[in-house]
Amino acid sequence: MLKNILKGIKAYAGTFALISKLKLWKYFLVPVLISVLTAAIIVLLAIWLSGSIGGFIAQIWIWDWGKETFTTVSNFIGATVIVVIGLLLYKHIVMALSAPFMSPVSEKIEAHLTGIPAHSHTNTSFSEQLWRGIRINVRNLAKEILFTIPILLLGFIPVIGVASTILLFLMQAYYAGFGNIDYTLERHFNYKESIAFVKNNRGLAIGNGIVFMLFLFVPLVGIILVLPLSVTAATVKTVEILKNETLVVKK
Repeated sequence: MLKNILKGIKAYAGTFALISKLKLWKYFLVPVLISVLTAAIIVLLAIWLSGSIGGFIAQIWIWDWGKETFTTVSNFIGATVIVVIGLLLYKHIVMALSAPFMSPVSEKIEAHLTGIPAHSHTNTSFSEQLWRGIRINVRNLAKEILFTIPILLLGFIPVIGVASTILLFLMQAYYAGFGNIDYTLERHFNYKESIAFVKNNRGLAIGNGIVFMLFLFVPLVGIILVLPLSVTAATVKTVEILKNETLVVKK
């Protein structure tokens, strides 16, 4: 697992040069716009709602003593909840809506790496790519929410709370990597087969997603570069695995 996580991280090396070499930057214009707008909306909602959620939680404390301290803690909890939900929604919204634009990028990278023309794989239309992107990301969002709630609750337990933060980050990374990998898988596998592929390559998904998530903490530049670099890195490693599996089958 750890070895594959490192492979997923190392795959980012050379992605900038590969995008430039294949002249792919133009394909990222719409996804980058989607990314920036989505991030802006979520940040504005976070600013607006964090205080309200904090105030709601603060009402639990009915005593006068310690009220100010509990209110401060409540506001922090409210902000944390908003950030977690914001990250959850951000990546799935962006990945789902960007699917029709990322798939052609993945195709061109795969054609470059394998020498096999993109049209030799399964052809899908814009609407089919969008629908698959929505389907995959809605499924992943539901799974993430299901796992996030108990992990957040663990965060209130002393000592274990630190572990819950790490678990939360790794889980978000996994599903981010999942989405990036699927832009390549949609040409090779159906919905269920793709899910099975990612489960068998969890380390790769986590490694790719770790860098994806870290990019989101870099103001503005992060949300501009996160998709181009993460999708390119995911495609390179996914194509490598698919090539190796094909060679094994032929033998």
